[in-house]
Amino acid sequence: MGELEGAGMYIMTTREYAIQCIKDEAEALLDLIPKMDENLDRAVELIYSCHGKVIITGVGKSGHIGAKIAATLSSTGTPSFFINPLDVFHGDLGVMTRDDVVLAISNSGQTDELLRFIPMVLHMQIPIIGMSGNPQSLLAKYSTCHLNVSVKKEACPLNLAPTSSTTAMLAMGDALAVALMERRNFRPQDFAQFHPGGELGKRLLTTAQDVMRTTDLPVISPDMHLGEAVILVSKGKLGLGVAVSDDQIAGLITDGDIRRAMERWQAEFFDHTVADIMTVTPKTVSPQTKISEIQAIMNRYKVHSVLVIDSKRRLLGVVDHYACMV
Repeated sequence: MGELEGAGMYIMTTREYAIQCIKDEAEALLDLIPKMDENLDRAVELIYSCHGKVIITGVGKSGHIGAKIAATLSSTGTPSFFINPLDVFHGDLGVMTRDDVVLAISNSGQTDELLRFIPMVLHMQIPIIGMSGNPQSLLAKYSTCHLNVSVKKEACPLNLAPTSSTTAMLAMGDALAVALMERRNFRPQDFAQFHPGGELGKRLLTTAQDVMRTTDLPVISPDMHLGEAVILVSKGKLGLGVAVSDDQIAGLITDGDIRRAMERWQAEFFDHTVADIMTVTPKTVSPQTKISEIQAIMNRYKVHSVLVIDSKRRLLGVVDHYACMV
């Protein structure tokens, strides 16, 4: 807690300043909700119907936020990139076409470098989505639609450093991206295509044939006595045995099946065959099945392995839950 100093004046601790910063920024975000009106709907539709790119621009801290928004949009299905308005005067205007949409960001809405860029965009008849904290600004006036990200005050104790205002911009950019994801029916598989190197990308793009075990498979016959099957299952080190008849999968036994059979039959256990305990409808997948789908099957049916088969139900390999941990 803070301390009293001098004539009873309360002095906040550094931790309390940090906590207050989070509170102020959280309040600024909640205050955005009433401001999300038909302008947001129009911005989403402008970007959704755009046949070109979303060009995001801003100066200073607004520019840093713009670069992050561009990255988020690009990774969620909306081709976007950031451009500094100062670079436009030195040849970068050539990247813009009439099929594009411009998202211009400025807290004041009066940033000189940005305002000098706006007439060029208007001349090319490119729609402008303005994002600022001033609905009466020149940026708001010349925008096709305007996203109001005004805040009561900055979280900075001096009310000077961009803090709450940049957080509001960032959140509004995320809101745009999320709304567009829903509008496009953007799926995890789509996300994986833009993130092939990430963990999610690996799980959604990796298939059964990439991770399945294909050698030293514990293949047994349905009429094999359980005593012999136990040895093969143990050697296979997968905790299972695949019953194959006429080159097709006939069933599956697991070490759990064997254990329960031993408890049930005891001394008579060795008189029984694989067919007496095997599951005749084991969970199977094709070689092209995604790892994410296999994980869903394992979780739904509480199984630790699935069999990979071809169109003629011939065994190609086995995928266990360890193989899915890519």
